Amino acid sequence: MSAATLLPAAVAAAPFAAGWGVHGLCLRRQLRAARRDPLTGLRTRAAFERAATRALRRGPHAVLVIDLDGFKAVNDTHGHAAGDHALTAAAGALTETLEDDGRGGIVARLGGDEFAAVVPAPHAYAVPWLLRGLHDHLCAPLAYKGHTLHLGASIGACLTAELDVPVLPVALRLADEAMYAAKRDGGGWRIASGSAPACRTVNGRRAGRRGTRGVAG
Repeated sequence: MSAATLLPAAVAAAPFAAGWGVHGLCLRRQLRAARRDPLTGLRTRAAFERAATRALRRGPHAVLVIDLDGFKAVNDTHGHAAGDHALTAAAGALTETLEDDGRGGIVARLGGDEFAAVVPAPHAYAVPWLLRGLHDHLCAPLAYKGHTLHLGASIGACLTAELDVPVLPVALRLADEAMYAAKRDGGGWRIASGSAPACRTVNGRRAGRRGTRGVAG
């Protein structure tokens, strides 16, 4: 085929190639958006589980489950926009404490006011310091339209170095149990002990949280 024949064909095909290029760009953007929570910009649960599973293969980590305390009261008193502001602020605190400055953490919003994270923990003795600083950051008063929002946080942690097999589902369940134990004590943080979850189901390990079925108040 001569150059004179190829040139018109290329010109005719250019709009189609450009269209497919734009289509591919849109698909990539949609995939990235699906991996991020639209409000906070944190990873979604599925994206977190993939990244966290890979991270746990690289060495000891602390797996965290975080739940905000007093979030419903903020929503009821100041409206959902204030609640969204609180969630965004919590996401910023988690990112700043666990991901920034080369710490290498992975943070996600699991849904509602519940978050999860994994962060490298080569030295177990440093984890309480990390949790204390994170808790203080999450509990700092927030300014919102002339009001001051006060929230607390309950944090549960599991050290994968203490597990027989450091798999994410077990670590998350143990961190979840520790988080609800902290919540029953009025908030704060707690590190899971043992290598096996105490309860078989989510409902079992969450018994005692205010607002769940079978719990008064």
